[in-house]
Amino acid sequence: MSFSVAHPALKRALAARGYTDPTAVQSAVAAPELAGADMLVSARTGSGKTVAFGMALAARLLGLAETFGPAGAPLALVVAPTRELALQVTRELAWLYGETGARLVSCVGGMDPRREQRQLAQGAHIVVGTPGRLCDHLDRRNLDLSSVAALVLDEADEMLDLGFREDLEKLLGAAPADRQTLLFSATLPADIVRLARDFMRKDATRLDVAEDGEVHADIDYHAVRVYPHEIEKAVVNLLRFHDAATAIVFCGTREGVKRLTGALIERGFSVVSMSGEMGQGERNEALSALRDGRARVCVATDVAARGIDVPDLGLVIHADLPHDSEVLLHRSGRTGRAGRKGVSVLLVPSNRRRRAESLLAGAGIELFSEAAPSAEAVLRLDEERLLADPLLSEEMGDDERAFASRLAEGRTAEELAAAFVRLARTRLPAPEEIGDPVERPSRRTDAPARPLLRESVDFTGSAWFRLSVGRRDGAEVKRVLAFLCRHSGLKGRDFGAIRINDRDSYAEVAPGGIAALERLAAAGNDEKVAIARADGPPPAPTRPDKERPRRDDRPRQEDRPKAGKPPRDGKPPRSDKPPYKTKKKERKSER
Repeated sequence: MSFSVAHPALKRALAARGYTDPTAVQSAVAAPELAGADMLVSARTGSGKTVAFGMALAARLLGLAETFGPAGAPLALVVAPTRELALQVTRELAWLYGETGARLVSCVGGMDPRREQRQLAQGAHIVVGTPGRLCDHLDRRNLDLSSVAALVLDEADEMLDLGFREDLEKLLGAAPADRQTLLFSATLPADIVRLARDFMRKDATRLDVAEDGEVHADIDYHAVRVYPHEIEKAVVNLLRFHDAATAIVFCGTREGVKRLTGALIERGFSVVSMSGEMGQGERNEALSALRDGRARVCVATDVAARGIDVPDLGLVIHADLPHDSEVLLHRSGRTGRAGRKGVSVLLVPSNRRRRAESLLAGAGIELFSEAAPSAEAVLRLDEERLLADPLLSEEMGDDERAFASRLAEGRTAEELAAAFVRLARTRLPAPEEIGDPVERPSRRTDAPARPLLRESVDFTGSAWFRLSVGRRDGAEVKRVLAFLCRHSGLKGRDFGAIRINDRDSYAEVAPGGIAALERLAAAGNDEKVAIARADGPPPAPTRPDKERPRRDDRPRQEDRPKAGKPPRDGKPPRSDKPPYKTKKKERKSER
């Protein structure tokens, strides 16, 4: 199968981009017998729909001509639900129609409407936009749809969900009745069918190309079980383990995006973020950073679940579970696009396992949960990648050979290799120690429960060590623990209590880890944190100005002063109850 049915100019553009075989939706939509026909197409996200309707439009817009004539009123209108998707469609159609001389104009919210007005006045062959902005230009008579020969509704189900039905009806009503209408939707609910019945020809062709087995063919799904408080650590290890050129991490809220973005930047990842509160310029800058390699990770809300197409996006992580199965598929559809393979990882907290099972069942995905990559697995994979690095097999140049000879003077091969390994590791974020909430069998079975991953550690004979950083230096329990594990080689379970004071901190270590801490204290570290063994447990922090009296020092009940005013001489004390309650009752009775 090839693009033999495509317009010659489009065929050359596809070949230049490396497209060899069309996807299922591209073959179905561009079939010669459907040229010029109305189509209601159900296809998954990431299946190549933009190229599909771009090929379908060529027969109606160009016919046998190789290029377009002078630009005037638009010949084609493409409507998309979001700014990102509309801009993405514009970029795709720009290279697809590059040899035809097509003039494209995008009209989306968040951009300068006056600039769009000037571009429309100069003429356009294809206009791509969002419903609200297109209707605004239509009302202001900046947009003339009288010459539209083809109209495309991309992600129509999403536009109806966002409340754009009236805007779509206005645009469809303003276009000529003899136009070609292409309606693309991931699903075909009743509202989509009604819209098609009202605004498409009666002989419209319905195409369902979401074939069995195709939906998830290019995406490798994983369900990773994790403790709720270790989701952040699981994201770190997954990013390090898969080492994708570009990755997107989805969070459920803007606050979650901010928190996770800061945590990843602190660990050394190159990160950008996207959420609904950001302006269009900020979103475009984030996408540009992903595309040109300045950033490798994007932390985003569901605003990036549709219309984001980034080359080499190999990994999608669902840090927060999506709201429904459709959102899960749209999020995952950011990877595995145009024949490329991708990985989608769903983090399943131990307290939301049933919710995750429901989402996967609704999406038609059958998975068994697995543990998150451990720190040992990440480091082991780092070693394999380092050994397979092509730099090790490249031939040395003369200048490199001379400098290598200088480095080798007075050093053994092991010393040079160790320095090389340290240099390689310092450029990578350190993996995190993480637990595994191993699933226990159902209560209805008699199978024994699986042992937990963490083993109990005996702290009899433990020792305390003092660190020269405290609360004033930004020290926290998790940061102190991570620092000690990173520099000592011990596990998190080897440490007991950790106390943070204003100017210093104390950590308790099990007997088996005392020697490692003493070596760390003697050798020092690159973070300039002084470590020394303490004589014993640190004194409990006290605050004399806020210290409560002991129970034995408190006055007894009979010695405490009674409420109310002191008694007058020879007269009983007045009642503590306010008199207005009695008067209120009296007034009510008088009525």
